[in-house]
Amino acid sequence: MSSRFHRKVSLKPFAPPQNGIVHALDVHLQELTQETLSLRYTLHAEVTRLRIPATTRKPQHTDELWKHTCFEMFVRKAPGATAYYELNFSPSTEWALYAFEGYHKNPVSIDPARPPQIRVKRERHRLQLDIRADLSGLPHAGDMALAAVIEDENGTLSYWALKHAAPEPDFHHPDSFLPQP
Repeated sequence: MSSRFHRKVSLKPFAPPQNGIVHALDVHLQELTQETLSLRYTLHAEVTRLRIPATTRKPQHTDELWKHTCFEMFVRKAPGATAYYELNFSPSTEWALYAFEGYHKNPVSIDPARPPQIRVKRERHRLQLDIRADLSGLPHAGDMALAAVIEDENGTLSYWALKHAAPEPDFHHPDSFLPQP
């Protein structure tokens, strides 16, 4: 795959937000090639009413980022394949990369040649993450899913995705993957 593109998409909440804290969540896909992933998540919200990890942590692989505010991307290894990668990015600049053989099947943590670069910009009504990741050595195709978990001040999680394909929030669901633009 050698595709470069610029596209902005909006993620949808699994359930309508009850507290009015989060207004919108957009993702600007800047590049996805065999070597590079570059994207920007922009969360429009009352940022002071969210639990957002501080950016003072060391950028490193950390498991279970999805238990708090976390931005995610899933990419299939080949067209129509069941095997896929999960990439997690936290405002703390911590990250995680996993390979799955199939739907929730045999996750394996992967350390890329170079850790992802995560830049965070925090404002009163906006949180922005600019992400650049080295994907060399990780075979992948165009089917992808974009998602996020947002934690409010009370610890309540909301789930955002391009497509919610299951009766419960499930970013791994095979029908959540959409073709690359």
